[in-house]
Amino acid sequence: MASKTERIQFLRAVRQLHRVRSFYAAGVLLWAASAAWTGWQAPGSRQMWVSVLLLAVFTALLATAGLSLRRLSVPPTGRPVHHATSHKAASTRHVHA
Repeated sequence: MASKTERIQFLRAVRQLHRVRSFYAAGVLLWAASAAWTGWQAPGSRQMWVSVLLLAVFTALLATAGLSLRRLSVPPTGRPVHHATSHKAASTRHVHA
């Protein structure tokens, strides 16, 4: 069983990943808009390619954060972690042989 401090650190890491993921999503939207705008105004310009490059970087960071969150939220048993589930309901089921 994990210690209480390990559990707190785990929850902090998950919260941080949620914040970072939303920041990266905002970056993807910003750079997509910038790439579209500069592509419309000056197709093939250096500014457009820089915007496309930053869009690709933020997209990769967003995908990495999403994969990390997915791995952290599913334990090795394959069941998703759900803290709102009642432990009482799971313990009331009895198997009769």
